[in-house]
Amino acid sequence: MNVITVAAAIILNEQHELLVVRKKNTEFFMQVGGKLEPNEAPELTIVREIKEEISCDAEIEQFVGRFETAAANEENHLLVSYVYVIQLHDAPQIDAEIAAMKWVRLDDVTTQLAPLTREIVMPWVKQHLVELKPAVSIV
Repeated sequence: MNVITVAAAIILNEQHELLVVRKKNTEFFMQVGGKLEPNEAPELTIVREIKEEISCDAEIEQFVGRFETAAANEENHLLVSYVYVIQLHDAPQIDAEIAAMKWVRLDDVTTQLAPLTREIVMPWVKQHLVELKPAVSIV
């Protein structure tokens, strides 16, 4: 089985909604993030991908863990994800290969979400919501 390794961001707003994006020519909404470059640490990947995808400077608040799920847009691929809670320094806006961006509630059942988002991120955020602060602290 082919493996795709990515870094993925958990970005929350003050309403405890999760920021997800849909890349051009794909069906699933997923975490902001992307593939690691050769010899690139996941911590560097996530900051770079946030800048590329939603035009924000960001900092890592917390490393959540390394997870394995099915890839959303590539059949028969295993997705290995390094997941981080992120603080943004700017308001997110669509950039690069992103076709759509939206905030989803943690109990959303209507949005077509990637396996990582539905199976790992949403349950984790629900479990840790009390300790998490909103990602965007913009004046």
